[in-house]
Amino acid sequence: MINGKTVLAIIPARGGSKGVPRKNIKPLAGRPLIAWTIEEAKKSKYIDRLILSSEDKEIIKVAEEFGCEVPFQRPIELAMDDTPGVAPILHALEQVPTYDYVMLLQPTSPLRSIHDIDTAIEKIHKNNKTSLVSVTESENCPYWMYRIQDNDEIIPFLNSEDTPVRRQDGPKLYNLNGAIYISTPDSLKKHRSFIQSETVGYLMPKERSLDIDSEFDFKLCEFMLNEIINNKSEAD
Repeated sequence: MINGKTVLAIIPARGGSKGVPRKNIKPLAGRPLIAWTIEEAKKSKYIDRLILSSEDKEIIKVAEEFGCEVPFQRPIELAMDDTPGVAPILHALEQVPTYDYVMLLQPTSPLRSIHDIDTAIEKIHKNNKTSLVSVTESENCPYWMYRIQDNDEIIPFLNSEDTPVRRQDGPKLYNLNGAIYISTPDSLKKHRSFIQSETVGYLMPKERSLDIDSEFDFKLCEFMLNEIINNKSEAD
């Protein structure tokens, strides 16, 4: 709870991931991927209730073992490849209503810290907004992006006379990093999206913004987590 406002955090995790099969419970630096998000969220001083939304019995079992509440099992029709990401959250709000904020924490962002979680909650509350998403500064600029035509020639993605000569002269741009989404339930139900007309951005550094979507991402994240673990052990 933050200044009398209650916070529900939801971890969505379906069993049918394609890029990395069974990735939500795949071991990552000594524990299942989903455990990294559960354990960090449990440290929050603002989250009133942390729950899992999943249709998969094995994922449910692992989540419960790490202390995440599972008050319902997600219907299989809300765990398909083409299911909109917001659909399981809206379903969860029907099962667990009456919270002032709903926070989505995807298990594929294991480098997200408790600092990020609580600072994001503080930011949406302080700014008195109805939604917030986490972002990270983009390394790619659309001015230097190209499309390849059928004849293999490249053409600019953006045709602009204002293309900066140097990358550092271009505007700063930001990507959604998938780590944190927050909204008021009423606003989320109305817009059916965490991206709304006055959405606030919470900036996260590149080193905590990795979103696991492939085996390469998984291996990179494991390397980074092992480095963090080893550095912490040396410091102790």
